[in-house]
Amino acid sequence: MTDSGYRTALRIPEFRAVFAAHTATMAGAVMANFALTVLVYTRTQSPLLAGIVFTIVLAPHLIGGTFLSAVVDRIPARRLLVGCNLVSAALAAIMATTGMPIAALLVLALALGMVETVFIGARAATMPDVLPGAAYVPGRSLMRVVSQGAQTVGYAISGLLLTALSPGQVLLVNSGCFVVSALILRLGTRERGAPGRDSQHSLLRDSLSGLGQVMRVPELRDILLLGWTVPALAVVPEALAVPYAASLQASTLVAGLLMSSIPVGMLLGEIAASNLLPASWQVRLIYPAVLGLFVPLLIFIAKPVVWLAILALFISGTFAWFHLGQDRRLLDAAPKELRARALSIQSAGLMFWQGVGFALAGAFAELLAPNRVIFLAAVAGIAFALFVAVAARRRPSGPALVPKVAHSEQ
Repeated sequence: MTDSGYRTALRIPEFRAVFAAHTATMAGAVMANFALTVLVYTRTQSPLLAGIVFTIVLAPHLIGGTFLSAVVDRIPARRLLVGCNLVSAALAAIMATTGMPIAALLVLALALGMVETVFIGARAATMPDVLPGAAYVPGRSLMRVVSQGAQTVGYAISGLLLTALSPGQVLLVNSGCFVVSALILRLGTRERGAPGRDSQHSLLRDSLSGLGQVMRVPELRDILLLGWTVPALAVVPEALAVPYAASLQASTLVAGLLMSSIPVGMLLGEIAASNLLPASWQVRLIYPAVLGLFVPLLIFIAKPVVWLAILALFISGTFAWFHLGQDRRLLDAAPKELRARALSIQSAGLMFWQGVGFALAGAFAELLAPNRVIFLAAVAGIAFALFVAVAARRRPSGPALVPKVAHSEQ
């Protein structure tokens, strides 16, 4: 296995703890999000409100990423991560209360998303220290593999669980997963002092200053915009899985299978690309991979039957490994003093724009059939990929085409 494989990262004991904690958190969160989506759609029959469930969980990442990003420089990482997990466990337990009104559930989901913003930013900022050198990109890839694996198992199992359990019981499972994650991080990771960058300023001022500094670096700005726009369009089939299954008069189990098809493809595609593609090719093939992500979705113009829709979503997901090249580009482009902040902002922006994608998908599905909305998202994704690829080729040199430093070739 080459250095781009996963063995390098898994040899590090501290990363194994982070990996296990992430697995526990994702397993519960995916099932809880699916349960909330089904609950809201069942009560309201509204694709917009069903999409808003994900948006409410993800949208706070804009607020957190903008106004709270400096937290990662002020509080030691382990203390911050464990505290966020315990607060999330409490919120999920409250959401599980019998008879909780939908409005109250959405408010609590909003709070949960805000806490998650801080957690993800803190974890992203500490990853280069947990995974030094050649271990970083494979380790980040493994974290995404866990996320996709949790969605694969979670969505499929959730469709079955909801035939026997109530959404509240699923939320209690989610609360327990947060507690397990907190224990693993407390016992399996070491405390690091907070960097303390610009700690003499207010949290708001420091956060906004750091955001401005990151976005003023042209290469970082390009990397972030690509890494936010593509996922925002790619989540449309997932956002509309429940309404699309309903349009085919299919069950919630079918909806779960549709939602899990893309994560299954992402899981296998990421593993294959991480182990088979040299680092330089992971960077050079970013734009072809983005095109491959959207082309299979064009079939939705014909409202494909369930098995064909699942196949198209699976193929689409296999091209999501473009994030591998993006990770290498960001490490190359980020000045050392901005690295932690850039990683935190990258993670927050990714979650926020995916939330926007969910909301817009639901809004368009109020006017158009779900399959047509998926088709239009694919067309927009292809047009965007072609535009940025042409723009990148016109540059005399750039991080989108060739890695800049030696460690990207490892």
